[in-house]
Amino acid sequence: MTTSTPQEADPAVTAELARLRDSIDNIDAAVVHMLAERFKCTQQVGHLKAAHQLPPADPAREAHQIARLRRLAESAKLDPAFAEKLLNFIIAEVIRHHERIADDAGNGTADTRE
Repeated sequence: MTTSTPQEADPAVTAELARLRDSIDNIDAAVVHMLAERFKCTQQVGHLKAAHQLPPADPAREAHQIARLRRLAESAKLDPAFAEKLLNFIIAEVIRHHERIADDAGNGTADTRE
């Protein structure tokens, strides 16, 4: 079995990789900030639901959002199955937060963090 040693990359290739990776890093930062904003909103929804004794999950809304996100993914040339998996992961986390908020409200230990 022969082992090849990595070749020195062409400086133009190295520069292009660095440019692309910088863009990826910026996009990752934007995704994290957008998710943080989304969760701020869903925390408010959780408090509203808890205050009015509404269930943490809303299957009809979730199904609508999944269908909507799949359509958006298709139009953006993103794998709709991947987009659905991502949204399902986010929804599960939101429901977990809503359940915690409802439990805290029921126990008189409501969390006021946003």
